[in-house]
Amino acid sequence: MDFSKLKVLYINCTLKKSPAVSHTETLMKVSQNILKKENVAFETVRLIDTDVAVGVYPDMTEHGWDKDEWPAIYEKVMEADILIVGTPIWLGEKSSEAQKLIERLYAMSSKTNDKGQYIYYGKVGGCMVTGNEDGVKHCAMGILYALQHVGYSVPPQADCGWIGEVGPGPSYGDTEWKGETINPPVGFNSGFTNRNTTFMTYNLLQLAKLLKDNKGYDKYGNSREAWDNGTHWSFENPEYR
Repeated sequence: MDFSKLKVLYINCTLKKSPAVSHTETLMKVSQNILKKENVAFETVRLIDTDVAVGVYPDMTEHGWDKDEWPAIYEKVMEADILIVGTPIWLGEKSSEAQKLIERLYAMSSKTNDKGQYIYYGKVGGCMVTGNEDGVKHCAMGILYALQHVGYSVPPQADCGWIGEVGPGPSYGDTEWKGETINPPVGFNSGFTNRNTTFMTYNLLQLAKLLKDNKGYDKYGNSREAWDNGTHWSFENPEYR
């Protein structure tokens, strides 16, 4: 299959500012190596490196914040066919940066496309999770629900992750722990993680290609514009009772 016309945006919601090593980004590179093989363009944004304000409005400078770089990141979101959210696990939950991202995506979700559909219709979403405590599936559940709620399409096996032993210990991609060398790096030989990362990446690509080739969803039955102007099926329209 030819996926070369697709574009993927990875948003890494680590709590570490660059240039600190992000274990979540290390796992993202496994997926990105597949994209390189398939000639798919991609970009990574580390959200914590940006001045994205907290809030649920498109531009928070209009609501008391001095600076908000979300509008520039939103442009990247809209340019991409696929959004992959990466997060570490803290206290069994996605990071605060991941929650902030979801809230800012939600802030734009009332916008509509040229079919009158919500703005993220036709785009595909997935997530990647890393950590040293329980919660991979719990984090994925919340992220994927949020993405589909605002309009993203979610294919089968749209998440992947790696989890270490409970408690302090080496994290994904570490090559040293307490002075001892680790080879291969932690998690690199996990067949479960490698398989799920591969399946996730290709499932996202396949669904995105199907939607792009079909020019997204048909507006029949799902247009907010049609609903608002009364030309859509609705309980309020006597023609359809």
